[in-house]
Amino acid sequence: MISKTPKESRTVVTDLVLPSETNPIGNMFGGELLARMDRAASIAARRHSRRIVVTVSVNHVAFNKMIPLGSVVTVEAKVSRAFKTSMEIFMDVWIEDRESGMRSKANEAIYTFVAVDEMGTPVVVPALVPETELEIERHIAALRRKQLSLVIAGKMKPNEATELKALFE
Repeated sequence: MISKTPKESRTVVTDLVLPSETNPIGNMFGGELLARMDRAASIAARRHSRRIVVTVSVNHVAFNKMIPLGSVVTVEAKVSRAFKTSMEIFMDVWIEDRESGMRSKANEAIYTFVAVDEMGTPVVVPALVPETELEIERHIAALRRKQLSLVIAGKMKPNEATELKALFE
C-alpha cells in the first residue's frame, strides 16, 4: 500500500452562517459547526483511505471565538496521522471578516475515523508521511493522544504508553 501525504486529504468547506443556524444572540450553534466539521473530516478521511469511513470519536473541540450570523466560515481538514485502520483528522476553522475580508482562526477540532468495507469491517489504511513542520508536529502529537485515549479506556497499561512517558522524562 502506497503512503500518502496530508495534502492529498486536504478538504476545504466554505459556507455562510444563516439565521436558522444561530442561537438567540446571533451566533452559530455549536452543533451546526460540529456537523460541518464532521462532513469535512469525513471527506478528508475518505480521500486518504479511498474507503467508506465512519466517525469513531470527536477527540477535541475548542470553541475559541463566537461565529456571528452572516459570517463566512471555512473548515480546513487534513489527516494528521493514520494508524492501522483509523485516521486522526485535524481541523482548523476560520471566519472571514465581512468588511475587510481578513481571516482569523476561530476554532479547531480533532476527529477520529475508521475505514470500513461494505460490511462495516475495519480495513487497513495507507500510512501517512507528514511534510511540513506543522504536519510533523500534529503527526507526533496524534500518537500521544491515541495512547492517552487507550490508557483512559483501559486498553493500554500506562507503562506501555511510550509517548506519554517521554513527556515526563
